[in-house]
Amino acid sequence: MKQPIELSLQSYMPKTPLLENEAELRVQLAAAYRLMDRFGWSELTETHISARLPNTEDYFLLNPYGMMFDEITASSLVKVDFTGNIIGNSEWRINPTGFVIHSGVLNGRQDINCVLHTHSPYSTAVSMLECGLLPISQFALQFYNHVAYHDYEGLALDLSERERLIKDLGDKNVMVLRNHGLLTVGRTIAEAFTLMFYFEKACKMQILAQSTGSPLIMPSEDVCNKSMMAQDVDDLGQLKWQALIRMLDREDPSYRD
Repeated sequence: MKQPIELSLQSYMPKTPLLENEAELRVQLAAAYRLMDRFGWSELTETHISARLPNTEDYFLLNPYGMMFDEITASSLVKVDFTGNIIGNSEWRINPTGFVIHSGVLNGRQDINCVLHTHSPYSTAVSMLECGLLPISQFALQFYNHVAYHDYEGLALDLSERERLIKDLGDKNVMVLRNHGLLTVGRTIAEAFTLMFYFEKACKMQILAQSTGSPLIMPSEDVCNKSMMAQDVDDLGQLKWQALIRMLDREDPSYRD
């Protein structure tokens, strides 16, 4: 009798390279900004993605405040330290709310290297719902019991909010900012971006289902846990990220400048 084949998503995931130089990190981060705009997650010059510089705990990269996301290039990204000083020559400033959020999370979570914050439509809609994200779709089940929540405190201009952000985030990689938007983090840009993509997708499915007014089907706790564990793999998003980079290079490689 033939033995059943054991399938694992893990075996299909290429290992994620940890970037070792600033030049390549700049290219990857600029790509993330262009992709945010392409997927409709940008908001004029607001929201932000950061990336910790390799081999240092002192600096990270952030978008130049005032530049549209489809304008951002590798060389235009601003290097900043954790006290808010701009390092090197740049004619651009940084978004003060971006500094508060990203300096706090990167400093508080040494295990992650990228922080992505959006006001993307469906995740922001879910941030306004008391129930938060519901485990009602396969997209949502990968986040089962893996979502943090942070209550709205107004514009993030108070440095003391950084401590509360970190406390609420804990060891999770996705956090709903109540009445505000979404925050994802990852060891790599690929991880943080992929989490954002699928969380937004999960929220869209939820809002569409809730908008019908019909009763929602809730999978059992056992099924929720089984689905979550099956999708909880290392090197999340690397396969998809490589495809997204190829797409950008075909359409408009100017982000690399």
